[in-house]
Formats: sequence, C-alpha cells, structure tokens
Amino acid sequence: MKIRRAVITAAGRGQRTLPLQKVVARDGNPKSILQILCDEVAGAGIEEVAVVVRPGDDSAYAESIEGASVGVEFIEQREPLGYGHALACAGDFLSGEPFLHLVADHLFVDAGEIGCAHQLVEVAQVQEATVSAVQATRETELSRFGTVGATRVAGNDRLYRMTRVLEKPTPTEAEQSLHVPGLRAGHYLCFLGMHVLTPSVLEWIRERLGSGDAPVGLSEALDAVAQIERCLAFEVEGQRYDLAERYGLFAAQLALGLSGKDRDRVLSRLVEVLMQRELDRE
Repeated sequence: MKIRRAVITAAGRGQRTLPLQKVVARDGNPKSILQILCDEVAGAGIEEVAVVVRPGDDSAYAESIEGASVGVEFIEQREPLGYGHALACAGDFLSGEPFLHLVADHLFVDAGEIGCAHQLVEVAQVQEATVSAVQATRETELSRFGTVGATRVAGNDRLYRMTRVLEKPTPTEAEQSLHVPGLRAGHYLCFLGMHVLTPSVLEWIRERLGSGDAPVGLSEALDAVAQIERCLAFEVEGQRYDLAERYGLFAAQLALGLSGKDRDRVLSRLVEVLMQRELDRE
C-alpha cells in the first residue's frame, strides 16, 4: 500500500485562522503553521496535499505556504456539515486511494529525526491498514480528544488493534469501554490528530452522508469500520500540540524552539525571563 496523498482539514469553526499563524520553525525560520504541516507530510513521502477550507479562504492559505515543498491544492467545504463531510469533500482528489490525514489546528513535534507523519505512514504501508496516531493521555483530558479502546499487537509494544472508538468520552465511559492493557492507571489512548485512512473509512462516511445523517464524525466512522476490518492505533514518538487550547500556540512554539537549531538561545532566554521575574518579586 503506497500513500501518495494527504488531506489537511482547516474549515472547522475556530480552526480556520490557526494554520495562518506564524511561529519560528525548528530550522530557525518563521513559517506559518500550515507551512510546517506541509513540511511534515512532505517528509513522509507525500506527493500531493489537499487543504479543505471555507469558501474564500484559499487565497490567504496559498499566500501562507509560498514555496511549499509539496504540491498543494485547496478544496472548499461549501457547507459547515462537520468533520466527516470535510473529508468527503476531498473524495475526487483522493481517487479511491488510502491517504494521510492531518488536522490543521494541531502541531506535531517528533522526538528524534523521523517526523510523526513519516513514522505513521511507514507503519500503515507495512500493515496495509487504517492506522491512527495515538498518545497516552490522562483521563482529565478526555473531553478534548477521540479515544481508543484496543489490544496490543504481538511483537510491537507501540501498535494496537482498535476495538472501540469514542469521541470525547467521559472518564466513566472510558473506564467501561476503552481499556487498553498495559497503560498506566488513569491513562487512555487518544488521537494525535493524524491518521492514515483506507478507502473503507471514506466510503462509510459518504454512505452516511448520502442517507442524510449529518454531521458525521471521524471517530464514529473509525468505530464502525473497526468492527468489520482491521484498524490499528500507533504510538508515535513525538507530541501533539493543540493550538486551539489556551496557550496552545505558545506551547507549540516552545516545543519547536527547544527541539530546533536555536535550542541554547531559547533556553538562555527562558532563564533570563525567570531570573528577572524573581528579581522583580524581591
């Protein structure tokens, strides 16, 4: 299974302006969030990217990624019919192929030299299945993420087979339905905002939309497809940063700075700020 295309969804309410924000990337250059996401997918071997946007937003997005390292086209979601509908808007672009999907209001910072998307795509191509990136997450944060119940795949301590998927479950729901053997108490596998999806997932979404059921969520689709075919979850080596949460953009910038070429400079500035705060208190 070869993954050649990616879809980045950027039309959600409260999501549309975040990808245009600029931060200093790990290479020390100012870039928009969308540019960094394009670099992420290019590093995974992706050849073409579709960005799903609200009508009229394409020009601003195009300007923010001038000189992108991958081919990009913009697809309008003409009606605000939800997450699943946004993915379905890219159906013609995908031509029935499996694809990498990222949300535009998250930033991903890998723990080493291999990008999170690259790790995920490699696993999906070997396993020839839908694979979602996940991260062990405290139960106090479940209200922000899709969450997976799963069993470990033999021989790989970071790969799981999904059994259930619930969107933003309560701790009680998670305890009842989303247990994962081997995780620390009070922790669950939550989505990172990055998936490799097979055509089955998009077909299920389109069928539901065709029957008049809207909005349709990705978690709902994955829960249904996982009951009829093998769907996997993979703990990538890296972290997600939800830009929409309070101080999310700041946390993402800090993570980029501390893992990039200007790490020593960033650390020095942090020490200076903290020392000055202490002096001001005296």
